[in-house]
Amino acid sequence: QVQLVESGGGLVQAGGSLRLSCAASGRTFSTYTIGWFRQAPRKEREFVAAISWSGADTNYADSVKGRFTISRDNAKNTLYLQMNSLKSEDTAVYYCAAGLRWSDYYNSGMYDYWGEGTQVTVSS
Repeated sequence: QVQLVESGGGLVQAGGSLRLSCAASGRTFSTYTIGWFRQAPRKEREFVAAISWSGADTNYADSVKGRFTISRDNAKNTLYLQMNSLKSEDTAVYYCAAGLRWSDYYNSGMYDYWGEGTQVTVSS
């Protein structure tokens, strides 16, 4: 069992930065693939980034590649998403999620545990 709590969201101007955190509880956090997803109003939830259990592998959606960086600190049971050069289209609720497989990291259905989300609003 893993519980996830996101934080760090807020209102930022276009071009600015935010760092989201995802605090996890549960002794097996370090064995999970962790993903970030987002959902904008009237849109489906979409994949943003994922990191393997060891942190050795990462992947990003094309829309955020080069601007967002995902990382994890297993000793602290915490996951991070550094978001730079934010755009208005990045406005959404951001969720972190934990799942056991890496092969389909982009698939929200693979993830077993989800946080409640944190709102990110980028003003233009």
